[in-house]
Amino acid sequence: MSTEVPAVSFLNQENAQQVDVDLMSEEGGFSIDQLMELAGLSVASSVAKEYTLATHPKVLIICGPGNNGGDGLVAARHLRHFGYSPTVVYPKMEAITAKNELYKRLTVQLAQLGIPVASEWSRPRPEDADVIVDAVFGFSFKGWRGGGKDAPFDDIIDFLAAEEGAQSAATAPVVSVDIPSGWDVERGPPPGKALRPDMLISLTAPKECAKAFKGRLHYLGGRFVPPSIVSKYSLHLPPYPGAEQVVRLVVL
Repeated sequence: MSTEVPAVSFLNQENAQQVDVDLMSEEGGFSIDQLMELAGLSVASSVAKEYTLATHPKVLIICGPGNNGGDGLVAARHLRHFGYSPTVVYPKMEAITAKNELYKRLTVQLAQLGIPVASEWSRPRPEDADVIVDAVFGFSFKGWRGGGKDAPFDDIIDFLAAEEGAQSAATAPVVSVDIPSGWDVERGPPPGKALRPDMLISLTAPKECAKAFKGRLHYLGGRFVPPSIVSKYSLHLPPYPGAEQVVRLVVL
């Protein structure tokens, strides 16, 4: 089991967005492709550490329409190379990939590996997945619009969500990428029924909402943040052991 270290810095929504802008600036030098690749590798590495191939070979990755979903697509590829049997649900895939060359290439890569990608959402059966990765919404989520505009993502979150202390309709453990989908980036889960993942994988640095996370496992993937950005935002990030891409944090 990984050694836990304290999480020492948390980003609000504005700073989380600005850190990404700075990473992709002329000074930062990163492209969105690079950041997504590093994020997806961090997600896959964290999953593999806690949900072993022997006990959790079937991984269902549910991807949203933005960068959080892109992280999930990358994670699916890495998990396949790790020996897992990933399945991807990518609602509105055709419309998304028609407008975005990066997402289109990511889906092509999955097809090359024979990874099933479904563009329609249907609630999975218990035997369909040993672990579910929530890569639906990230820190750009601004709340539900209603009137059917959020379909099918509203039903996805409803399936994964539960009242506090209760079991969701999903029987497999849920892993959330960066932010549990449907949470406020700073305040955490909405009152009542909400997504309550078993694992949270924070990226770059934990967001303010991670203080409200009460699941078993909290990991951080961010071994790419240059000293200039660490200094600009006064980040205190834990050391990564050896050649590890992720580090396990203490759940507050």
